Amino acid sequence: MKLLKRKKKEEAAVQTAVSHVCRNGFGLWDGIVQSRCERQLYRTLRKAVPIVDAAIYKILRLIGGFRVKCDDPLTEKQLTDFLATVRVNGCQQGIRRFLENHLDRLITDGTAVGEIVLSGYGREIAALYNASLEDVSLSAEDDPFHVVCSVIQPNGERKPVAYPDLIIISTLMNEEHQVYGTSVLRGLPFVGELLIKILKATGANWDRIGNVRFVVSYKPGDNDRGFVKERAEQVASEWSKVMDSTEPKDFVSVGDVSVRVIGADNQIPDAQIPVRILLEQLLAKLSIPPFLLGLSWSSTERMSAQQADILTSELEYYRDQLTGVVRQVCDCWLKLNGRRCAYQIEWDNISLQDEVELARAALLRAQAQKLTEGQ
Repeated sequence: MKLLKRKKKEEAAVQTAVSHVCRNGFGLWDGIVQSRCERQLYRTLRKAVPIVDAAIYKILRLIGGFRVKCDDPLTEKQLTDFLATVRVNGCQQGIRRFLENHLDRLITDGTAVGEIVLSGYGREIAALYNASLEDVSLSAEDDPFHVVCSVIQPNGERKPVAYPDLIIISTLMNEEHQVYGTSVLRGLPFVGELLIKILKATGANWDRIGNVRFVVSYKPGDNDRGFVKERAEQVASEWSKVMDSTEPKDFVSVGDVSVRVIGADNQIPDAQIPVRILLEQLLAKLSIPPFLLGLSWSSTERMSAQQADILTSELEYYRDQLTGVVRQVCDCWLKLNGRRCAYQIEWDNISLQDEVELARAALLRAQAQKLTEGQ
């Protein structure tokens, strides 16, 4: 019977995840309180202003895919299969999902931390994990070229990870003497607050003016001085019946009775110009052309092409950030499998327009070469 028993497989352990049961919610560790509040502010901005959230998701989708080219065809096939089927977090699969989560946090927080999770015996890569910045802390200690990643314990203590080579750290636009990067959304909370204030005011004005309210005035005559209260109650009762009715009814009264609409003399302020000015600030920060977000702003064909070129350069910048992440994962896989093979990471062209431009450039080069050889 003992021969039928299987050894219990040792589970992979994630270094950068901590238990959330006893987490200290008051931020007693130094250097984390401000970062946590700032990150929460950026997430609130994405929830409150949908166009910011839509622009970030648009960037994630436009990044595109990539291929790994190896000198050895067998190694290339095995590495490609691994990248397509590797487990990511709890219920995702493929390095593409890992890169999307990594880039999402990199844009929002300015810093993204991931981990290569090995199997229990350390012989293979079991999964890729996107760590939360609420669970880890980064510090440079004495060496500015060596970043220490520590896990924040429930009691607030920082414990450095045992295997730092398995930690993937990416930052955007580090400031002087700062380990953490700078969020792309920095500077937008003020603009977002103004935009939300205008939208709220517009909604309140529509509640006041759009949802019509009436003022019914009764001016008693000389003979009605003794019956003012009774007449007013009668007018109010009849008016309420008319307004509560689901079918059109006439309101008939005797005496000097006038009906006016509240706010009929005022107009709702035009919010189109100030809203557009604020949206221009948001899109300038996110480098997304307006037409990609459904904004029908007037633009010429040449201007649209220039905006597409600017977006392409932005996407190339983010691809450079992700290329280092992919290389770290591929290098770890090659070492664990005992392979020594040179490889290259080739990203897909961003759009069909790029394919046309590349083909046109190749045609022009061929024509130039032909003319040169003819001379």
